[in-house]
This record gives sequence, C-alpha cells and structure tokens, in this order.
Amino acid sequence: MRCPFCAHDDSQVKDSRPTEDSTSIRRRRQCSSCGARFTTFERVQLREVTVVKSNDRREPFERSKLEQSISLACRKRDVPHERIERLVSGIQRQVETAGDAEVASQRIGEMVMNGLRQIDSVAYIRFASVYRDFSEARDFEEFASTVQEAAKGG
Repeated sequence: MRCPFCAHDDSQVKDSRPTEDSTSIRRRRQCSSCGARFTTFERVQLREVTVVKSNDRREPFERSKLEQSISLACRKRDVPHERIERLVSGIQRQVETAGDAEVASQRIGEMVMNGLRQIDSVAYIRFASVYRDFSEARDFEEFASTVQEAAKGG
C-alpha cells in the first residue's frame, strides 16, 4: 500500500479489525520509509459495474462518490455516520448483485432517494433538489408538501 505522506510503496499492517457493520476491514498501517501511520479500509467488490449517465457517458461505479453525495445531503443533520455507511453499503450491494454490467445513474438516484426518505426528510429534500434539478423555490415547496403529506398519511 502506497504511503499517503511520502508515496513509498511499502507499509506494514499494525492492526486489523472489522468495522462496526462488518462490511469492511479497517487496517492501521505504518510506512516502512517515513514511519507515518495511516488507516485503510478493505471492502468486498463483487463485480465491476459501469454507471451510465443521462448523457450516455459511462464511468466506473465509485462507492466514494455515492457516499459523498449522501453525506452532503445529510450535512448538519442528526444522521449518524454508521447509518450513512449502511445506506451506501446497501446500495452498493444492490448495484453489484443485480447481475448487470451497467446501471443507469437514474436507478442509483432512485435508490438513494428511497433510502434517504427512510432516514431524514430534510436530507431527502436536499438530495431531491439536486437529483430532480429544482430551479425555483416553488419546486421546493411542491416537493416538500408531498413529503409532508406522505408523513401524515403513514
């Protein structure tokens, strides 16, 4: 593993343990060149999946991009990081086990929307505002009223 401080290619694993949700292994490493310590995470990847964007551009599925967009929607909300991790892991598992080599970005967006709806209504609206490309305050109002109505009804 390359050291993030000095870029040396050799490091030693000092400690390994599963994360709280047991979806990855947390490893503490020490660079054999500069002595710096850093943490890496090892996750199972079932298959390589390509994301097909709305403009037909294709790019590899990246868990970090998914996690970043969900974390941004949940920013300054009382949503535990572990809950975000579980949502990201669940979506990644669905994408990788679907059996398709390609998945539409819209499908991933819908999975995120469904997950955030269960977690936090404000994060759900924030994500929807970007995902559905709200352009006016009225778009927010209309969407928020549908969220409120769904909460009252269920």
